[in-house]
Amino acid sequence: MALMLVLANKGHSSWSMRPWMVLKHFEIPFEEIVIPMNRPETRAEMLKHAPTGKCPSLRDGSINVWDSLAIIEYLAETYPTFPIWPRGTEARTHARSLSAEMHSGFNALRSECPMNIRRPRRAIKVSDQALADVKRIDEAFGEARKRFGGAGTFLFGEFSAADAMFAPVVNRFDTYDLPVSDATRAYMAAMKALPAWRQWERDAHAEPWRIEHYEAI
Repeated sequence: MALMLVLANKGHSSWSMRPWMVLKHFEIPFEEIVIPMNRPETRAEMLKHAPTGKCPSLRDGSINVWDSLAIIEYLAETYPTFPIWPRGTEARTHARSLSAEMHSGFNALRSECPMNIRRPRRAIKVSDQALADVKRIDEAFGEARKRFGGAGTFLFGEFSAADAMFAPVVNRFDTYDLPVSDATRAYMAAMKALPAWRQWERDAHAEPWRIEHYEAI
């Protein structure tokens, strides 16, 4: 039985994008269900798949995993031959720390610049708190690339779970035209060139659902 990933709208669901990118990039076979957000039936539909009533969640036979980072950890454990996390203790620990920081932080950036894959690039005024989030992430990208990137184009050289965790941030930096370094711009271009990224974008543009609040920002 194939893995089943339950997602919310690809246009807006940053948390859904993260494990989806891992599955697609490493060519792990899976099926998907997309549950539209912000509808009266949304929570009831999501509760059929996860006790939180949220997306994403992953079903593997009798095993059910919810939360993006938990799903990625499960995939890394289940498919150990794939370099889902960087090889080497120091790089892997650094990648996990960055991913956990993303998982629990940067609330101002998330709130003021919601992910919208379809949004045309256009700057908006953001708070000092959001700019501080941008500065921290920009510096963190630079540090990871300098210490572990080597000749590769991603944070730890080759694409890894850390890149998947920051994929929605790449979208935010791009669509809201936020102030980041040239090095981060180059990294963003590499991310956006990935076949998995391009497939997610195509799927998002093909969706019939729109959320007015997100589209208006």
